[in-house]
Amino acid sequence: MYNTDVMNDNKNIIDSDDLISQTPSKLDNAKTVGNIHVEDPRIIAKNINVYYDNKIAINNVSIDIGKNEVLAMIGPSGCGKSTFLRCFNRMNDTIESCIVEGELYLDNENILDKKTDVVPLRAKVGMVFQKPNPFPKSVYDNVAYGPKIHGMAKNKIELDEIVIKSLEKAGLYEEVKDRLDTPGTSLSGGQQQRLCIARTIAVNPEVILMDEPCSALDPIATARIEELIYELKENFTIIIVTHSMQQAARVSQRTAYFHLGSLIEVGSTDKIFTTPQHKLTESYITGRFG
Repeated sequence: MYNTDVMNDNKNIIDSDDLISQTPSKLDNAKTVGNIHVEDPRIIAKNINVYYDNKIAINNVSIDIGKNEVLAMIGPSGCGKSTFLRCFNRMNDTIESCIVEGELYLDNENILDKKTDVVPLRAKVGMVFQKPNPFPKSVYDNVAYGPKIHGMAKNKIELDEIVIKSLEKAGLYEEVKDRLDTPGTSLSGGQQQRLCIARTIAVNPEVILMDEPCSALDPIATARIEELIYELKENFTIIIVTHSMQQAARVSQRTAYFHLGSLIEVGSTDKIFTTPQHKLTESYITGRFG
């Protein structure tokens, strides 16, 4: 139930019907509602702009993300959530027409600096994609791949330990311990996604990015991934893009709402879903558009 008194009393609210169809540049005067800053941030994004072929996709976004926090990013399709997510591990670099501006600090290092080596960066900031994408290798070799190329194990015993611990953290080891030599692609969809998570955490990242990690999974597999996210936040900072507002409510501590490339509102997940401060946020979560 939404607190309409709070909504109506907030003089800063802008009519959603006037904004839904506007371009990002016309949203400049609609300042982000909520506190974008957190204590003890692991990530600090300052004035991030992203362009594709000179068309703006992310418009002057600033936000802090805390250590061991799960931040959910929600919003209509095409609002820039995934584009913003890819800034955190420089995946936008792979798109020739894409230009990223601003500052993005991970543990006080500006990762958007041209001098930043993206190979160790992508070990520190792992990514789980929308559809499971295990390598055409065995279950063992999928998880061992990253530690091998990064020289994390001195011998087979150490590599075995990394693989087993990673599979355990991903909640998969008991299900696959007797078939580590079978192809990763032979697992079920939910198991494949957990294998990809195990592969990600095997290189000991600081941050895990998840781009709609459950969109291709059934409800049972989705529930297992959500339980896993809750467990992983004890050791990792997690940023998840999701179209499921129920999922955002279940797994995240804070939620950020995006609209047409702009960050409209950010705050504790409970408040975003019960007493949103911005009319656009209310319109989206009550199903008026999106």
